[in-house]
Amino acid sequence: MPASPEIHGILAYPVTPFTDDDRVDTDKLAALTDRLVTDGAHGIVPLGSTGESAYLTEAEFDAVVDTTIAVVDRRVPVIVGASDLTTANTIRRARFAERAGADAVMVLPISYWKLSEREIAQHYATVGAAIGIPIMVYNNPATSGIDMQPELLVQMFNDIDNVTMVKESTGDLTRMLRIAELSDGRLPFYNGNNPLVLKAFNAGAKGWCTAAPNLRPQPCLDLYEAIRAGDAARAEKVYEQMRPLLEFIVAGGLPTTIKAGLDLLGRGVGVPRLPLLPLDDDGREKLRALLG
Repeated sequence: MPASPEIHGILAYPVTPFTDDDRVDTDKLAALTDRLVTDGAHGIVPLGSTGESAYLTEAEFDAVVDTTIAVVDRRVPVIVGASDLTTANTIRRARFAERAGADAVMVLPISYWKLSEREIAQHYATVGAAIGIPIMVYNNPATSGIDMQPELLVQMFNDIDNVTMVKESTGDLTRMLRIAELSDGRLPFYNGNNPLVLKAFNAGAKGWCTAAPNLRPQPCLDLYEAIRAGDAARAEKVYEQMRPLLEFIVAGGLPTTIKAGLDLLGRGVGVPRLPLLPLDDDGREKLRALLG
């Protein structure tokens, strides 16, 4: 089994910036990623849902991987989202990420056809056999249409050497508790649902995968440090201050709301790629108020 890097804490999703003529803007991506690291993120997770990976060509995917890993320069772990509709192209992406220097890959089981548990397990086993770095299994039925139960997640952890961690994004706390129970606490899980973050950390989540540091890095760090220090009152206070923003960015779609927020903060990175649309005027005003 490949040794997992120390992956914990605030794992920040960069958005993928685009130019006015709809090309990936690697200069702005580099600046955004460097800011996330400098601001204190404990890891960088490019090319997930927030990074609009589903809307990128393979050349664009590769450019984002190369740019991100070069800028991070081993300061923190990089977990590259390598998901695709086919097992073959998921392997291509995962191998590219590994060669580029990624510490791990995150894989969501995307498929036009709803996959059986046997097919899901085979997908991960095939990807795992093709690479030598850890896999973070990403469960997000809201975007993938596939919901992996805790029993399956723990089974794959036991059966596939590369499967070493799970990102759980359903917003169901009982899933995390069940993962811990079934694995006797051996399978690290990470929260991918922003409004659930406080409960997830209290349930033992090792980290929080989030786009929020693009807009408000310090409160994210403050929450994590309060949890680590066992300061429940401080953690609750920070969470309650963050909660309206966390709920807004999720409800409005992360690429759309984060890009609008960066623009409002004077760090514009372009608009989302079609079919996604920029945040409307009413949404921008609400977000402006939340950002203070």
